[in-house]
Amino acid sequence: MRYWFAVFALLAVIACGRVGPPSEHLFNGTDLAGWRHVGPGEFVVEDGALKTSGGMGLLVFDGKPIGNAVLTVVYKPESPDSNAGVFIRCPEKPHDPWFAVHRGYEVQIQDTGDEFHRTGSLYSLAPAAEFPPSEDGWNTMEIEIDEQVTRVRVNDVLVNEFEGGQAVPDRQRWYEPQRGPRPNEGYIGLQNHDERSVVWFREVSVRPLVD
Repeated sequence: MRYWFAVFALLAVIACGRVGPPSEHLFNGTDLAGWRHVGPGEFVVEDGALKTSGGMGLLVFDGKPIGNAVLTVVYKPESPDSNAGVFIRCPEKPHDPWFAVHRGYEVQIQDTGDEFHRTGSLYSLAPAAEFPPSEDGWNTMEIEIDEQVTRVRVNDVLVNEFEGGQAVPDRQRWYEPQRGPRPNEGYIGLQNHDERSVVWFREVSVRPLVD
C-alpha cells in the first residue's frame, strides 16, 4: 500500500509540473575547474568552499550562459559588512570585473546597505526586502531567471522581483551599473569586492525552470 501511495504521489507532483531536471553543481568543492578569475584579488578553495580574497575582482563561470533557470548560491559572510555579489545576465563572458558591473545585474551580498544596496537587491536598480538570518551563518540565495523577470529569494523568502524595462532610479555614481536592457540569458560570476570583505561560497548550482 505504501509503495502505491508513493507512486501516485510522485505522479501527481509530475502532473503539476514541479519536478524537473536535477540541479547541476557548477562548483565541485575541490578546485576552480570551469571557472576563470579576472581583475584584482582572487578566490581560493578552503574547506570545500570558495573564499574571497582582495579585490575588486570577478570569478567567471566559463560554461554556457544561463537563462530560464534557478541559480542557487549558498554563502556565508564573515561579518554583516562583508561585501560580495552574484552577477547574472552578462551578454558576453566578462573580460574584466567592470564589464559585469555595467552590462549585467549584480545581486548584492552585504547586510548593512540600504534597500537598493543590501543583500538581495539588484545593485542600485531594484530594492530588496529583509530576510530571516540563518542559525549557522550559511544563507541560501535562489536567483530565478525567467525571461525578463528576475526573482531573488534568501532563506526561502522572496526579497526582490524585477522585470526588465521597469522604472529604476537615476544613475548617481560612475561605478553604478549602466541602465538599459539585459538579455534573457547570460554569463554569471561571483565578486570578490575588497581586502576587508570575506565571503565563503560552498554551493553554486543551477536548475532549469519547468513549464
